Amino acid sequence: MVGPVKLQGDKLGELNRTNESCRIYSEACLELCRDLDIKVIDLWTTIQKRDDWLTECFTDGIHFSSEGSKIVVKEIMKILREAEWQPSLHWASLPAEFGEDSPFDPVSPDGNTTVNVSEGSFRRNMQWE
Repeated sequence: MVGPVKLQGDKLGELNRTNESCRIYSEACLELCRDLDIKVIDLWTTIQKRDDWLTECFTDGIHFSSEGSKIVVKEIMKILREAEWQPSLHWASLPAEFGEDSPFDPVSPDGNTTVNVSEGSFRRNMQWE
């Protein structure tokens, strides 16, 4: 949020959630993750790079819009691609849960064999790569 937010009926008082307080909180979280040697995503800085961040990245100053969600996914995917742990958590590297052939697999166009959807090429063309 840009300024303080009053809650309904002032029952809980006033929240002092400002962009500056979010920056301070973000920096503290980043420092803690660095101290613990944990991979971290700096969403605050990434989103602030946009001049229109408040109107385009959030629906109400707190919740991400579609555009804000795309930024989050892009940053998460970047970390997953760069991660050096095994097994890799990048979706293209994960094994299929049910990779074996099954009688419930769809029948191929030849009518004689089944198609294992786990091995299909549709996964390779998804937008999240």
